[in-house]
Amino acid sequence: MRLDVYFTPNERKPTDTVGRLVVIVDVLRASTTVATALGNGAKTVIPLPGADEVITRSKDFSRSGVKLAGEQNMHPIAGFDLGNSPREFTTEAVEGKTILLTTTNGTRALLGVQGARDIVIASYVNFTAVLAMMRVAASSNTDIAIICAGEEGSFTLEDAACAGRYVRAIPKRAESIALNDAASASVLIEKKYGDNIAKVFKESSHGQELESAGFGDDLTAAAEVDAYPVVPIYQDRQITKLGPERAR
Repeated sequence: MRLDVYFTPNERKPTDTVGRLVVIVDVLRASTTVATALGNGAKTVIPLPGADEVITRSKDFSRSGVKLAGEQNMHPIAGFDLGNSPREFTTEAVEGKTILLTTTNGTRALLGVQGARDIVIASYVNFTAVLAMMRVAASSNTDIAIICAGEEGSFTLEDAACAGRYVRAIPKRAESIALNDAASASVLIEKKYGDNIAKVFKESSHGQELESAGFGDDLTAAAEVDAYPVVPIYQDRQITKLGPERAR
């Protein structure tokens, strides 16, 4: 089977995801936020391409049952209930709610995937839970594609390091799992930093931008490995928590 990493969504062709388990990584911050929301009891997260689509879609729900969430240029969108800071998605804020979410990179990377067998959202905060699903896929010879959201089409250090952590953790024999060059490179990046995720964020451009914009606490939250042991799975245009009723 193949295990390929794509450092930006633009690197992959539509055929690269057909029939595969696709793993979307946007550590800072959409993936972390989605896992946090579902871990804290959100009913579902519906990813949308922009603020206008969020507002339009919200009309399909009772106002008390929905939260409008998202960011533009890192900052919360005026008039929305929540931004894209995982710290906002507390149990009190999201339990039982439908979250309509738009972000600059993560939701767009997700919405661009075509023909996948399954699509899951991965980060450090739900690492082991997603890894278990990836291991099942690998053991059944299902090809896997890890797509890093990047930042507006560019490579990001934090997404590559997180992807490398997943690649390293999947038991593999050279003759049974083939890696593309980006997957091999992601492993080298992950080995450089190891468990020092804070250093990854400190040295990444987007991490520095978030710190400067006043979101330094989000970096701490995003580095908490296995804080939310959920598998967010995208199906029927919504993200829900994989459980007994959605088992694969």
